[in-house]
This record gives sequence, C-alpha cells and structure tokens, in this order.
Amino acid sequence: MQKSGEDYLEAVLALSEEHEKVRATDVALRLGVSKPSVNRAMKVLSQDGYIRQETYGDIHLTEKGKLKASQIYFRHKTLTSFLQEVLGVDPVIAEQDACLIEHDISSETMEKLASFLRSYQHK
Repeated sequence: MQKSGEDYLEAVLALSEEHEKVRATDVALRLGVSKPSVNRAMKVLSQDGYIRQETYGDIHLTEKGKLKASQIYFRHKTLTSFLQEVLGVDPVIAEQDACLIEHDISSETMEKLASFLRSYQHK
C-alpha cells in the first residue's frame, strides 16, 4: 500500500472515532487535500477491500481496513510519543516526523521501539 493510502486509512479511522459519520469532505479537511483526491483514494481503497462507501456517501472501514488503519495509528502514536518523551522533540515537529517515519519503518524496528517505549514509560 502506498503512503497516501495509509494516510487516508488513518484519517478515516480517526474521524470514525470522533464522528458518527465519515464523509469525503471530512477526510479532505483533515488531510488538507481536495475532495476529488479523496474520492479517487476511496475508490482505490474500496477496490482493495479496505473501505465501503455508498456512492458519494458515508465511508466505512472494513475489518481489513480497521486492522490496517489500527496498525498505522499505533505506529504513528508510538513514534510521536518516542520523539516527544524520549528525545524531547517539539510536539508539532514530532507529529510531522512520525507521519513521515510511520510508512517506512521496518516491523522489527517498530516492535523494538514500542518495547523500549513501554519500559521507558514504566520507570
């Protein structure tokens, strides 16, 4: 999956936790992209089995989509916490950097970083 697809899934997950309904307009506002861009992305995510969307209607994550979005969200939150809490990076920069790193970090490194952060937070 491409980075942008992961960003869209993460946005749909976050919006679905905040609102009863998720629409393309909401996703566009959250990501700072155009509504046609969201519609194109939703079409691809739907074809790949990550979301369901009625024609120009509400967007729903499938089980496959929820799993993938949850993994992305976990990576994002873990990286943001590590950058802020352990390295002392400014929160705004930590958010931006976490978004860049979350797409390319290996599973092994992510697992070790999450384990380190858990032990660090429990000290």
